Amino acid sequence: MNINDDLQQRWWTLEAKLVERFGKKPDMETILFLIGIQESGQTENKFSKEQKQDLMHIAVCTVLAPSGFFVLEGHDGDGWPHFRQLKEVPPMALPEQEAFLKDHILLYFQEHDF
Repeated sequence: MNINDDLQQRWWTLEAKLVERFGKKPDMETILFLIGIQESGQTENKFSKEQKQDLMHIAVCTVLAPSGFFVLEGHDGDGWPHFRQLKEVPPMALPEQEAFLKDHILLYFQEHDF
């Protein structure tokens, strides 16, 4: 088995758990949105398009932080987290980017005992 097969199997396992929890299969954007909500602590029922983008940005920063790409600097007056970029994400082809992000998302869920 190669490493991509293992990554794909772990991703399918995560998707199955999320289907069990939410009743439908989420795409990567939805998973990032959920992480962003979790990490921001925002509980609004409706988010503007800009807020949804901000939540996904928070998620990307959060999942890449353990690898040293971002660090949490603090929260603003509304409770939104703010990050500082420590190093550039290396350039990658789209399939590599997706695998890179999936691997970090899986680590996030593992660290949160999901």
